[in-house]
Amino acid sequence: MSQEQETPTEAMADGEKEMRAVVLTAFGGLKFVRVQKKPEPTPAQGELLIRVKACGLNFQDLLARQGALDAPMKTPFIMGFECAGEVEQVGEGCEKFKVGDRVVALPEYKGWAEVVAVPEQYVFAIPSNMNFQDAAAIAMNYLVAYVLLFEIGGLSPGKSVLLHSAGGGVGHAVVQLCRTLEDVKVLGIASKHKHESLASSVDHLLERGSDYTNEIRKLYPDGIDLVLDCLCGEDCNKGYSLLKAMGKYILYGSANVVTGETKSIFSTARYWWQVDKFSPIKLFDENKTLSGFNLRHLMFQHNGVDYVHKVFDKVMKLWADGKIKPVIDSVWALEDIPEAMQKMHDRKNIGKIVIDPSLEPKPKQTTPAKGKGKGNDKEEKKKEEDASEDKSTPEADKEKESAS
Repeated sequence: MSQEQETPTEAMADGEKEMRAVVLTAFGGLKFVRVQKKPEPTPAQGELLIRVKACGLNFQDLLARQGALDAPMKTPFIMGFECAGEVEQVGEGCEKFKVGDRVVALPEYKGWAEVVAVPEQYVFAIPSNMNFQDAAAIAMNYLVAYVLLFEIGGLSPGKSVLLHSAGGGVGHAVVQLCRTLEDVKVLGIASKHKHESLASSVDHLLERGSDYTNEIRKLYPDGIDLVLDCLCGEDCNKGYSLLKAMGKYILYGSANVVTGETKSIFSTARYWWQVDKFSPIKLFDENKTLSGFNLRHLMFQHNGVDYVHKVFDKVMKLWADGKIKPVIDSVWALEDIPEAMQKMHDRKNIGKIVIDPSLEPKPKQTTPAKGKGKGNDKEEKKKEEDASEDKSTPEADKEKESAS
């Protein structure tokens, strides 16, 4: 089977329930992200069966689609690392949850489906008055933001924080958490069209792609206390150069590696090549700290689940006290996830992108030939089919522009 052929919907055994799931049929572009019918899972020992009400879209989902994550699963597989819903069935050996409990889960894949079986340790209880969309928007983003600021960054009143992608889900979480302390100055880098929505919460807004280092040095000649970098590449060097003595730089992503719809070996090599090799002696001489944070690795490779649960409890306390509230950019149906992914790739989302399995997909529109109305005859239909094969749709044109 070629990569461009669709993987067929899985056949159901007699008496088996079926569900809709978002399946990646091959690594690469948006065309490989498809909703298919799959058998509903049954919980194994130590697992909970969750009826999914909302899911979160994160940048690592774009990396997973391209096969850019380490040790990627073999395609086809069900995508998604974040979902919220109700416990529908409890597997043998589970003691923390019961049927009907409201939860959010951070599974290792398989989260974008109507039903998901998740090991109990990766499931977190949510308050009864928290809706599922907020739960999907708060879990991963605020966990990451809290660890960056307080667990690693040691943020305290009077400090300064510089963050990239200030208008995204993690960016909004960082800004809100900074506001839980007095006199913390936030410098945010974001696309120009996001500045208006961020103006009331960010002290200094800087345009993405601009020469922000010179502007920051004018504002803070002694440097910045904490730099949070989700981009990597040449921004690592810029971020480190802006640190003051006793400052901390934390890398928590590699968004710069995603330059187009598909994985680029050249881009991957370039963004590693652009990063300076830091000597411990240099850190010693300059009184600076370099650190990194990868939530997925902490949970699934470094036995950090108990630690993550403790941080999650702190985040829930802040939510209960009214100090934080997730910002949701938009809500999408399962079938519309490719379009939602493109929006995130283009950095057009302001806040979290959420997926609701209960939503109906948007009506699909066809694009008539330029200068002509949409015809109903066989010739016009053939032209539309040819155009579809050539991928000359607005979505594909958008993908080509982002890849250039």
